[in-house]
Amino acid sequence: MRRIPERKVDIAEAATFTLEAYADTIVPGEKRWPGDRAVAGVSTGGGAVACGALDLLRWDATGIHDGLEDLASRVNDHARAYAEKTGRPLDGTVPPFVSLDYDDRVRLIEELTTPGHPEKDFWVLLSLFCNMAFDSAAHLHTDESIENGHPGLAAMGITVPDTDGLWRFRDFGYGRRLADLHPDTTPSGSPA
Repeated sequence: MRRIPERKVDIAEAATFTLEAYADTIVPGEKRWPGDRAVAGVSTGGGAVACGALDLLRWDATGIHDGLEDLASRVNDHARAYAEKTGRPLDGTVPPFVSLDYDDRVRLIEELTTPGHPEKDFWVLLSLFCNMAFDSAAHLHTDESIENGHPGLAAMGITVPDTDGLWRFRDFGYGRRLADLHPDTTPSGSPA
């Protein structure tokens, strides 16, 4: 089977900054450095940005990779309109969405994702990919993600596999083992 090469699109710095701010609003994390404007720093630990949300969004497997510049432009247009409507001043040294404080970013995203908003599908999809970077590391190999301490997988309690490479759960979800392994189960866990 021939593997199709993956492609990551390049986007402008302003679009990157804007989409990082969007991702951080969906799954907040701590600032990467003291003057970080994209990451609001309202949470401890790594959020969507630290989990590689931009890498996932730029990956051609998402299907939205070629529209990222447009999405960044649109959310900045909405941020300008929001700021005008609410009387919030914008700092012209950063993109408008980045200029909003965290609570205003949340309110704006709530507006954009509300049923009936004409662009809701765009913003819900973008939000889902930001979540996906955090809770499944879909753009990374699971073993490498865990080995490198992926913040989202660590926060969810995903542990390293056993020495044989298989994951086993010592604490059963229902507080008890539900069934014994079938006697014909292979060492890899497959049915015989």
